[in-house]
Amino acid sequence: MKWVLLLIIGFPLSLAFANDRVLNVYNWSNFMPHQVIQAFEKETGIRVHYAEFDGNDTLYTKLKADPHSDFDVIVPSSYYVDRMRRESMLRPIDKNYLPNLKYINPLLLNRSFDPHNQYSIPYLWGTTGIVVNDQYFNPRQLRTWRDLWNKRYKNQLLMLDDAREVFAIALLSLGYSINDRNPQHITQAYHQLRALMPNIKLFNADAEGSIYIDEDVNVGIGWSGDIYVARQENKHLHYLYPKPTFPIWIDCLAIPKYAPHYQNAMIFLNFLMRPTIAKQITLAKGYSSPNWAAIRLLPKNLQRDLLLNPSNELLKRGEVEADLGPSDAVYEKYWELLKL
Repeated sequence: MKWVLLLIIGFPLSLAFANDRVLNVYNWSNFMPHQVIQAFEKETGIRVHYAEFDGNDTLYTKLKADPHSDFDVIVPSSYYVDRMRRESMLRPIDKNYLPNLKYINPLLLNRSFDPHNQYSIPYLWGTTGIVVNDQYFNPRQLRTWRDLWNKRYKNQLLMLDDAREVFAIALLSLGYSINDRNPQHITQAYHQLRALMPNIKLFNADAEGSIYIDEDVNVGIGWSGDIYVARQENKHLHYLYPKPTFPIWIDCLAIPKYAPHYQNAMIFLNFLMRPTIAKQITLAKGYSSPNWAAIRLLPKNLQRDLLLNPSNELLKRGEVEADLGPSDAVYEKYWELLKL
Protein backbone atom coordinates (compact mmCIF):
# COMPACT_ATOMS: atom_id res chain seq x y z
CA MET A 1 0.00 0.00 0.00
CA LYS A 2 2.87 2.37 0.77
CA TRP A 3 4.23 1.80 -2.76
CA VAL A 4 0.83 2.63 -4.23
CA LEU A 5 0.65 5.90 -2.28
CA LEU A 6 4.04 6.98 -3.61
CA LEU A 7 2.79 6.38 -7.12
CA ILE A 8 -0.17 8.65 -6.48
CA ILE A 9 1.91 11.45 -5.03
CA GLY A 10 4.34 11.44 -7.93
CA PHE A 11 2.53 12.08 -11.22
CA PRO A 12 2.73 10.85 -13.94
CA LEU A 13 1.11 7.77 -12.52
CA SER A 14 1.63 4.11 -13.04
CA LEU A 15 -1.80 2.50 -12.97
CA ALA A 16 -0.59 -0.79 -11.56
CA PHE A 17 -3.31 -0.82 -8.94
CA ALA A 18 -6.20 0.32 -11.15
CA ASN A 19 -8.68 -2.42 -12.01
CA ASP A 20 -9.05 -0.90 -15.48
CA ARG A 21 -8.42 2.42 -17.18
CA VAL A 22 -11.95 3.81 -17.05
CA LEU A 23 -13.63 6.52 -14.97
CA ASN A 24 -17.32 7.47 -15.09
CA VAL A 25 -18.03 11.05 -14.01
CA TYR A 26 -21.50 12.58 -13.44
CA ASN A 27 -21.35 16.36 -13.03
CA TRP A 28 -23.43 19.51 -13.37
CA SER A 29 -23.94 20.87 -16.88
CA ASN A 30 -20.99 22.94 -18.10
CA PHE A 31 -19.16 22.64 -14.80
CA MET A 32 -15.77 21.28 -15.84
CA PRO A 33 -13.51 22.45 -18.69
CA HIS A 34 -13.04 19.83 -21.39
CA GLN A 35 -9.33 20.62 -21.34
CA VAL A 36 -9.11 19.34 -17.76
CA ILE A 37 -10.61 16.00 -18.78
CA GLN A 38 -8.21 15.79 -21.73
CA ALA A 39 -5.20 16.57 -19.52
CA PHE A 40 -6.22 13.88 -17.01
CA GLU A 41 -6.66 11.27 -19.74
CA LYS A 42 -3.31 12.13 -21.32
CA GLU A 43 -1.45 12.04 -18.03
CA THR A 44 -2.96 8.89 -16.55
CA GLY A 45 -4.18 6.83 -19.49
CA ILE A 46 -7.57 6.60 -17.79
CA ARG A 47 -10.44 7.17 -20.22
CA VAL A 48 -13.17 9.40 -18.79
CA HIS A 49 -16.82 8.81 -19.64
CA TYR A 50 -18.46 12.12 -18.76
CA ALA A 51 -22.19 12.73 -18.28
CA GLU A 52 -24.07 15.80 -17.05
CA PHE A 53 -27.17 16.49 -14.93
CA ASP A 54 -29.25 19.64 -14.51
CA GLY A 55 -30.00 19.52 -10.80
CA ASN A 56 -29.44 17.71 -7.51
CA ASP A 57 -32.84 16.04 -7.77
CA THR A 58 -31.86 14.43 -11.07
CA LEU A 59 -28.62 13.10 -9.60
CA TYR A 60 -30.28 11.84 -6.44
CA THR A 61 -33.20 10.18 -8.21
CA LYS A 62 -30.93 8.40 -10.68
CA LEU A 63 -28.69 6.96 -7.98
CA LYS A 64 -31.63 6.08 -5.76
CA ALA A 65 -33.26 4.16 -8.59
CA ASP A 66 -30.03 2.37 -9.52
CA PRO A 67 -27.47 2.28 -6.68
CA HIS A 68 -25.25 0.01 -8.78
CA SER A 69 -24.98 2.47 -11.66
CA ASP A 70 -21.53 2.82 -13.20
CA PHE A 71 -20.79 6.29 -11.82
CA ASP A 72 -17.47 6.66 -10.00
CA VAL A 73 -17.45 10.40 -9.25
CA ILE A 74 -20.48 12.61 -8.67
CA VAL A 75 -20.82 16.29 -7.73
CA PRO A 76 -23.74 16.86 -5.33
CA SER A 77 -24.30 20.12 -3.48
CA SER A 78 -23.69 20.30 0.25
CA TYR A 79 -27.23 19.56 1.37
CA TYR A 80 -27.46 16.55 -0.93
CA VAL A 81 -24.15 15.24 0.40
CA ASP A 82 -25.83 15.46 3.80
CA ARG A 83 -28.87 13.51 2.60
CA MET A 84 -26.94 10.91 0.62
CA ARG A 85 -24.47 10.11 3.38
CA ARG A 86 -27.32 9.67 5.86
CA GLU A 87 -28.98 7.27 3.43
CA SER A 88 -25.75 5.27 2.96
CA MET A 89 -25.50 6.19 -0.73
CA LEU A 90 -21.84 7.30 -0.59
CA ARG A 91 -18.55 5.51 -0.08
CA PRO A 92 -16.03 6.91 2.42
CA ILE A 93 -13.07 8.72 0.91
CA ASP A 94 -9.61 7.38 1.69
CA LYS A 95 -7.59 10.52 2.33
CA ASN A 96 -4.34 8.55 2.12
CA TYR A 97 -4.78 8.83 -1.64
CA LEU A 98 -5.31 12.60 -1.53
CA PRO A 99 -2.08 14.44 -0.71
CA ASN A 100 -3.43 17.53 -2.49
CA LEU A 101 -6.18 17.82 0.12
CA LYS A 102 -3.73 20.06 2.00
CA TYR A 103 -4.53 22.83 -0.48
CA ILE A 104 -8.24 23.06 0.47
CA ASN A 105 -9.28 26.07 2.57
CA PRO A 106 -9.92 24.77 6.14
CA LEU A 107 -12.93 27.08 6.43
CA LEU A 108 -14.68 24.98 3.77
CA LEU A 109 -13.86 21.66 5.44
CA ASN A 110 -15.48 19.86 8.37
CA ARG A 111 -18.85 21.50 7.82
CA SER A 112 -21.98 20.07 9.41
CA PHE A 113 -23.23 18.51 6.17
CA ASP A 114 -20.19 16.17 6.19
CA PRO A 115 -18.20 16.26 9.45
CA HIS A 116 -14.50 15.49 8.90
CA ASN A 117 -15.21 15.25 5.15
CA GLN A 118 -15.61 11.52 5.28
CA TYR A 119 -17.68 11.45 2.09
CA SER A 120 -16.95 14.61 0.13
CA ILE A 121 -14.33 17.14 -0.93
CA PRO A 122 -15.22 20.71 -2.01
CA TYR A 123 -14.98 21.17 -5.79
CA LEU A 124 -16.38 24.66 -6.48
CA TRP A 125 -18.36 26.92 -4.23
CA GLY A 126 -20.29 30.15 -4.38
CA THR A 127 -22.88 32.33 -2.77
CA THR A 128 -26.32 33.74 -3.40
CA GLY A 129 -26.50 37.51 -3.27
CA ILE A 130 -28.23 40.64 -4.53
CA VAL A 131 -27.52 41.85 -8.06
CA VAL A 132 -28.04 45.46 -9.11
CA ASN A 133 -27.29 47.54 -12.19
CA ASP A 134 -26.03 50.94 -11.04
CA GLN A 135 -27.53 52.70 -14.08
CA TYR A 136 -31.02 52.00 -12.74
CA PHE A 137 -30.72 51.55 -8.98
CA ASN A 138 -28.36 52.67 -6.24
CA PRO A 139 -26.43 49.70 -4.81
CA ARG A 140 -26.17 51.53 -1.47
CA GLN A 141 -29.91 51.15 -1.02
CA LEU A 142 -29.62 47.35 -0.95
CA ARG A 143 -27.83 46.41 2.24
CA THR A 144 -30.12 43.71 3.64
CA TRP A 145 -32.49 41.11 2.22
CA ARG A 146 -35.44 43.08 3.61
CA ASP A 147 -34.58 45.93 1.23
CA LEU A 148 -35.94 43.83 -1.66
CA TRP A 149 -39.45 44.33 -0.25
CA ASN A 150 -39.26 48.10 -0.86
CA LYS A 151 -42.05 49.31 -3.16
CA ARG A 152 -39.51 51.06 -5.42
CA TYR A 153 -38.76 47.59 -6.85
CA LYS A 154 -42.32 46.83 -7.91
CA ASN A 155 -42.28 44.46 -10.92
CA GLN A 156 -38.49 44.78 -11.09
CA LEU A 157 -36.93 41.76 -9.37
CA LEU A 158 -35.44 38.62 -10.85
CA MET A 159 -35.74 35.67 -8.49
CA LEU A 160 -33.91 32.40 -8.99
CA ASP A 161 -36.33 29.66 -10.00
CA ASP A 162 -35.15 27.58 -7.08
CA ALA A 163 -37.26 26.91 -4.00
CA ARG A 164 -34.31 26.53 -1.69
CA GLU A 165 -32.76 29.86 -2.66
CA VAL A 166 -35.99 31.86 -2.61
CA PHE A 167 -37.10 30.54 0.78
CA ALA A 168 -33.60 31.18 2.13
CA ILE A 169 -34.03 34.87 1.34
CA ALA A 170 -37.41 35.03 3.08
CA LEU A 171 -36.10 33.18 6.13
CA LEU A 172 -33.07 35.46 6.41
CA SER A 173 -35.29 38.53 6.09
CA LEU A 174 -37.21 37.23 9.12
CA GLY A 175 -34.07 36.52 11.13
CA TYR A 176 -34.18 32.74 10.73
CA SER A 177 -31.65 30.21 9.46
CA ILE A 178 -31.68 29.14 5.81
CA ASN A 179 -31.87 25.57 7.18
CA ASP A 180 -34.90 26.23 9.41
CA ARG A 181 -37.18 23.20 9.89
CA ASN A 182 -39.79 24.83 12.11
CA PRO A 183 -43.15 24.54 10.27
CA GLN A 184 -44.35 27.86 11.72
CA HIS A 185 -41.24 29.64 10.45
CA ILE A 186 -41.63 28.07 7.02
CA THR A 187 -45.24 29.28 6.93
CA GLN A 188 -44.10 32.78 7.90
CA ALA A 189 -41.51 32.66 5.12
CA TYR A 190 -44.23 31.72 2.62
CA HIS A 191 -46.36 34.71 3.62
CA GLN A 192 -43.27 36.91 3.47
CA LEU A 193 -42.75 35.77 -0.12
CA ARG A 194 -46.40 36.38 -0.96
CA ALA A 195 -45.81 39.98 0.12
CA LEU A 196 -42.79 40.11 -2.19
CA MET A 197 -44.65 38.85 -5.28
CA PRO A 198 -45.68 42.34 -6.54
CA ASN A 199 -41.99 43.20 -6.79
CA ILE A 200 -41.05 40.02 -8.72
CA LYS A 201 -40.89 40.35 -12.50
CA LEU A 202 -39.75 36.81 -13.27
CA PHE A 203 -38.24 33.61 -11.94
CA ASN A 204 -35.23 32.18 -13.78
CA ALA A 205 -32.35 29.87 -12.92
CA ASP A 206 -31.04 28.94 -16.35
CA ALA A 207 -29.99 32.27 -17.82
CA GLU A 208 -30.02 34.89 -15.08
CA GLY A 209 -26.58 36.09 -16.15
CA SER A 210 -27.75 36.79 -19.69
CA ILE A 211 -30.87 38.54 -18.42
CA TYR A 212 -28.77 40.91 -16.32
CA ILE A 213 -26.31 41.45 -19.18
CA ASP A 214 -29.10 42.42 -21.57
CA GLU A 215 -30.72 44.62 -18.89
CA ASP A 216 -34.08 42.92 -19.25
CA VAL A 217 -33.97 42.97 -15.45
CA ASN A 218 -31.70 45.25 -13.41
CA VAL A 219 -32.14 44.15 -9.83
CA GLY A 220 -32.72 40.84 -8.08
CA ILE A 221 -30.73 37.89 -6.87
CA GLY A 222 -28.19 35.63 -8.52
CA TRP A 223 -25.44 33.09 -8.08
CA SER A 224 -21.97 34.51 -7.68
CA GLY A 225 -20.31 32.58 -10.52
CA ASP A 226 -22.98 33.50 -13.05
CA ILE A 227 -22.73 37.15 -12.11
CA TYR A 228 -18.94 37.07 -12.24
CA VAL A 229 -19.21 35.97 -15.87
CA ALA A 230 -22.04 38.46 -16.59
CA ARG A 231 -20.00 41.32 -15.20
CA GLN A 232 -17.40 40.77 -17.90
CA GLU A 233 -20.09 41.80 -20.40
CA ASN A 234 -21.83 44.49 -18.36
CA LYS A 235 -19.59 46.54 -16.07
CA HIS A 236 -22.58 48.22 -14.41
CA LEU A 237 -23.51 45.05 -12.52
CA HIS A 238 -22.79 44.87 -8.80
CA TYR A 239 -22.94 41.75 -6.63
CA LEU A 240 -23.78 42.43 -2.99
CA TYR A 241 -23.41 40.28 0.13
CA PRO A 242 -26.44 41.30 2.22
CA LYS A 243 -26.24 41.59 5.99
CA PRO A 244 -26.34 39.89 8.36
CA THR A 245 -25.74 36.68 6.40
CA PHE A 246 -26.20 35.02 3.03
CA PRO A 247 -26.39 31.46 1.63
CA ILE A 248 -23.23 29.58 0.76
CA TRP A 249 -23.44 26.54 -1.47
CA ILE A 250 -20.61 24.05 -1.94
CA ASP A 251 -20.64 21.58 -4.81
CA CYS A 252 -18.62 18.58 -3.74
CA LEU A 253 -16.78 15.64 -5.22
CA ALA A 254 -18.15 12.39 -3.86
CA ILE A 255 -18.01 8.66 -4.61
CA PRO A 256 -21.19 6.55 -4.94
CA LYS A 257 -21.33 3.58 -2.60
CA TYR A 258 -20.91 1.01 -5.37
CA ALA A 259 -18.48 2.92 -7.62
CA PRO A 260 -16.79 0.29 -9.82
CA HIS A 261 -13.50 2.19 -10.25
CA TYR A 262 -12.80 3.54 -6.78
CA GLN A 263 -9.02 3.88 -7.08
CA ASN A 264 -9.31 5.66 -10.41
CA ALA A 265 -11.74 8.03 -8.72
CA MET A 266 -9.16 8.78 -6.03
CA ILE A 267 -6.59 9.62 -8.69
CA PHE A 268 -9.09 11.96 -10.33
CA LEU A 269 -9.98 13.74 -7.09
CA ASN A 270 -6.31 14.31 -6.31
CA PHE A 271 -5.74 15.59 -9.85
CA LEU A 272 -8.57 18.13 -9.53
CA MET A 273 -7.04 19.42 -6.28
CA ARG A 274 -3.70 20.14 -7.94
CA PRO A 275 -3.40 23.95 -7.71
CA THR A 276 -2.72 24.49 -11.42
CA ILE A 277 -5.77 22.41 -12.35
CA ALA A 278 -8.02 24.06 -9.74
CA LYS A 279 -6.94 27.46 -11.06
CA GLN A 280 -7.85 26.42 -14.60
CA ILE A 281 -11.32 25.31 -13.49
CA THR A 282 -12.04 28.56 -11.63
CA LEU A 283 -10.90 30.78 -14.49
CA ALA A 284 -13.04 28.82 -16.96
CA LYS A 285 -16.21 28.62 -14.86
CA GLY A 286 -16.14 31.78 -12.75
CA TYR A 287 -16.95 30.10 -9.44
CA SER A 288 -14.79 30.32 -6.34
CA SER A 289 -12.15 27.68 -5.82
CA PRO A 290 -11.84 26.03 -2.40
CA ASN A 291 -8.15 25.60 -3.23
CA TRP A 292 -6.12 28.33 -1.48
CA ALA A 293 -3.00 27.52 -3.51
CA ALA A 294 -4.96 27.87 -6.76
CA ILE A 295 -6.23 31.28 -5.60
CA ARG A 296 -2.64 32.41 -5.10
CA LEU A 297 -1.90 31.51 -8.72
CA LEU A 298 -4.61 33.84 -10.01
CA PRO A 299 -3.73 37.33 -11.29
CA LYS A 300 -3.56 39.84 -8.44
CA ASN A 301 -6.69 41.67 -9.53
CA LEU A 302 -8.70 38.43 -9.36
CA GLN A 303 -7.25 37.52 -5.97
CA ARG A 304 -8.66 40.83 -4.70
CA ASP A 305 -12.03 40.37 -6.41
CA LEU A 306 -14.58 39.67 -3.66
CA LEU A 307 -16.97 38.16 -6.19
CA LEU A 308 -14.53 35.50 -7.34
CA ASN A 309 -12.60 35.23 -4.10
CA PRO A 310 -14.60 36.30 -1.02
CA SER A 311 -12.46 37.07 1.99
CA ASN A 312 -12.41 34.75 4.99
CA GLU A 313 -14.24 37.49 6.91
CA LEU A 314 -17.10 37.33 4.40
CA LEU A 315 -16.98 33.55 4.33
CA LYS A 316 -17.41 33.38 8.09
CA ARG A 317 -20.56 35.48 7.74
CA GLY A 318 -22.23 33.09 5.31
CA GLU A 319 -24.39 30.06 6.11
CA VAL A 320 -23.94 26.75 4.32
CA GLU A 321 -26.97 24.87 3.02
CA ALA A 322 -27.76 21.60 4.83
CA ASP A 323 -30.33 18.88 4.26
CA LEU A 324 -33.83 19.80 5.44
CA GLY A 325 -34.98 16.22 5.96
CA PRO A 326 -38.78 15.73 6.07
CA SER A 327 -39.22 19.51 6.16
CA ASP A 328 -38.28 19.59 2.49
CA ALA A 329 -41.82 18.44 1.66
CA VAL A 330 -43.24 21.45 3.54
CA TYR A 331 -41.06 23.80 1.51
CA GLU A 332 -42.12 22.14 -1.73
CA LYS A 333 -45.80 22.48 -0.84
CA TYR A 334 -45.46 26.20 -0.22
CA TRP A 335 -43.26 26.63 -3.31
CA GLU A 336 -46.02 25.21 -5.49
CA LEU A 337 -48.57 27.51 -3.85
CA LEU A 338 -46.29 30.50 -4.38
CA LYS A 339 -45.88 29.78 -8.10
CA LEU A 340 -49.62 29.27 -8.80
